[in-house]
Amino acid sequence: MTEQTRRDELILSHLGLVRHVIGRLAAQLPAGTDLENLESAGTLGLVEAASSFDPSRGVEFRAYAYGRIRGAVLDELRRNCPLPQNVLERVARVRRAYERLRPPVTVEALAAATGLTSDEVSDSLAAMRMTRMMSLEASGEPAQPRSDRRSERPEAALERAEQKRVLAAALAALPERERLAITLYYLEELRLKEIAHVLHLSESRVSRLLSAALFQLGEQLRPRES
Repeated sequence: MTEQTRRDELILSHLGLVRHVIGRLAAQLPAGTDLENLESAGTLGLVEAASSFDPSRGVEFRAYAYGRIRGAVLDELRRNCPLPQNVLERVARVRRAYERLRPPVTVEALAAATGLTSDEVSDSLAAMRMTRMMSLEASGEPAQPRSDRRSERPEAALERAEQKRVLAAALAALPERERLAITLYYLEELRLKEIAHVLHLSESRVSRLLSAALFQLGEQLRPRES
């Protein structure tokens, strides 16, 4: 097999990975984002990954390509910010209202404080997550290493158990559709299109459900002032 043939086979057999990466990012993007443009960028990332892949290093190609594809998509988002001025203005309004409200803040409370609809608030929250995600990627901030639980302090284990309990309670408190959307997205790893089919909703509605659910979970886990 020639090098060119090997490269072409890697690309063709992993085109689905591009759609998977974008599908996983889609819930963190505002409604109306040009996903076809991102898919083109992700495909270029896949081509670059196939060209530079060295199988002798013992790394699986799928894992290697995933990072290259995701990076190419985020680079495209940074180069061509999909947020128009009116969305940026809504984001600023939501952020100011959030800082004024006492926790736990709800989407409904933000809508009342800003005069926006719940859908507009959800889109603004998604935009805020997207800009934060791109900022972290651009900074090269390393992922936090997992601690060795064998040497973990007893109080740390108790804290982790309490966090799990609080998270489980927060999930249980979500409306049924939001809870199901979170479960399908994070546990079953379905894409927005697949979740939309299961819930008989549009992809934009599923995106907003996930955005609202993630925000509510974050608020439930947010430290309270004493």
